[in-house]
This record gives sequence, structure tokens and C-alpha cells, in this order.
Amino acid sequence: MKYIDTEQVSKRMGTRIAKNNILKSLFLAATLFGLIVLVVLIYRVVVDSVGWIDWNFLTGKLSTSAERAGIMGAILGTVWMMLVVAPVTLILGIGTAIYLELYAKKGRFQSIIQTNISNLAGVPSIVYGILGLTIFVRAMEMGNIILAGGLTLSLLILPIVIVAAQEAIRAVPGYLSEASYGMGATKWQTIKNVILPAALPGMLTGAILALSRAIGETAPLTVIGIPALIIPFPEGIFDKFTALPMQIYYWTLDSSLVAEYANLAAATIVVLLVLLFVLNSAAIFIRNKFQQRF
Repeated sequence: MKYIDTEQVSKRMGTRIAKNNILKSLFLAATLFGLIVLVVLIYRVVVDSVGWIDWNFLTGKLSTSAERAGIMGAILGTVWMMLVVAPVTLILGIGTAIYLELYAKKGRFQSIIQTNISNLAGVPSIVYGILGLTIFVRAMEMGNIILAGGLTLSLLILPIVIVAAQEAIRAVPGYLSEASYGMGATKWQTIKNVILPAALPGMLTGAILALSRAIGETAPLTVIGIPALIIPFPEGIFDKFTALPMQIYYWTLDSSLVAEYANLAAATIVVLLVLLFVLNSAAIFIRNKFQQRF
């Protein structure tokens, strides 16, 4: 019978507990630091925006005068752009995930595609801006219109949606599809009536995160030449436009010349945060509704 040194075991346990407490304290400190920085930034933005957000600011046109400047054009441009990004990304992203997970044969070709999609998710956003400039703005001669900006941002977040949709499909229990096949359902009937409804909450979660990234992106729009000038309100996807991130970017640059532009940038940031919160809340509500149903 092997003798167990209880004193040595106690020392090891004590060392592990001490390491656990140290790491837990470090993680807590890192979390608190991030929260403090976030609170300070939000507080600073809100303070700088006080007195600048009113009805005229929300519904007015862009102006060279800080006191008369409005952001309705930027709001409409952002909304129109997301109306392009959302359907394109969801249809292509979910369709690609279904093919790779449920139709494509496992092998080298499928592995290469999967690796490239995972790598594309980490490519800097400015690279997608260059790609959008080359393909949509110049090769297809679209110019800097809403459709070109929306398609560029769709390329940016498409890998994220694909990966999230794949993970959601993999999380569906196998016995659900097996039961469907056992009842005589075809593969597409199983995908449509069993797998997709069960995976939909996870897919929507990935889409929410991806759209949240797209709505705040500035670098791709800057590369394809989206202006921040006094332009008419956009009325369709073929109109020229500006967006809230672009307006924030230009007003921040111009704040070195006109101090009031910093207040306009802060007020626009608050509007963008509220818009993002509303969109995310609606998407989360839809996700929870489907999650309770299925």
C-alpha cells in the first residue's frame, strides 16, 4: 500500500488555492479597469454633448456653422446602409454556413475554405475598404453610393456571421435531425424545420455582434471616399450619403480648428450609441422570442 504524504498534498493544495486567488484578483482588476475606462469615456462624451442634442440637431442638415449643424442626413445614410448590409450578410452568411456544415464533403477543399473564412474574420477593416474601392467603386463603377458602402461592410462582417452560424448549427443536438430522418423527412425538410429553428438564436446572436461592428466602422467608408459634406438626404440605395461614424470622424478632425465641432462629435456619438442600443434591443427581443419557442 502506497503511503500518501498528507503534508505535501496540503502544500500543493495551498499553492493552487493561492494561485487561484491571485489570478482571480488579476482578472477582477482587469475587468474593473475596463469598466472604469468605459464609464469615464461615456461620462466625458455625455458631458460634452449636453446642450447640443435637440430636435433641430436631429432633424437638420449638415452645415458649416456648428450652431446650425444637423445629422439627419447621416442618420438616414446609416439606416439605408444597414438595410443593405443586413439582408446581404444574413442570406450569404447563413447559406454558406449551411453548405459547409450540412452539404460539403469533409476533406481538404472544405478544410481550406474553413481556414480562409476564419482568417478573414481577423483581417483589418481597412483592407476591406480597399477591396470595396477596387471592386464596387471602380470596377463596377458604382461610385461612393449607399449600395457600394453597404456591400463593402457586408464583406467585412460576412466571415463573422458565417463562423457564428456554423457554431450554432454544430450546437444543435444530433438526435433532433436523426429523429426527423426517422420520420421520413428529406434532408432539406430536416434543415428547414428542425436544424434552422433550433440554431436560429445562436445565428441571431452572431448577426447582432456583426451588425454592431458594421454600424460603427469608419475605415472602410473613408477608403471608398464617403464624404461628410452638405449633401441632400439619401432616398435610396443608389444615392450618395454620409454616415454617423464618418461625421464623427470629420468633426473630430475639425475640432482642432473649431472647438464647437468637438461638442457636435460628442452629440453624434450619443446618437450613434442610442441607435445601436435600439437595434440591438430589437434583435435581442427577436432572438429571445425564437429561443423560447424552440
